[in-house]
Amino acid sequence: MALQKEKKAQIIRGNRLHDADTGSPEVQVAILNERITKLSDHLKLHKKDNHSRRGLLQMVNKRRRLLSYLKKKDEDRYTKVAEKLELSK
Repeated sequence: MALQKEKKAQIIRGNRLHDADTGSPEVQVAILNERITKLSDHLKLHKKDNHSRRGLLQMVNKRRRLLSYLKKKDEDRYTKVAEKLELSK
């Protein structure tokens, strides 16, 4: 379920804060969101794949923690990320 290099680079370019940014919460949340979407589609076809389901739950929780951190530190950045990813939180 890994992202292709081109897709990952495109996500990073769309969410980075500066040219060398690859690890800000915004970038991490965007990458996790894409991985969650892909894995959700996989699980719709393979309903009994419980190992991947566990990984999905871990990714959802990590995204939730990152968004919580971002909301606590800088609410403006949080709202931008939430609007961009269309998250209703």
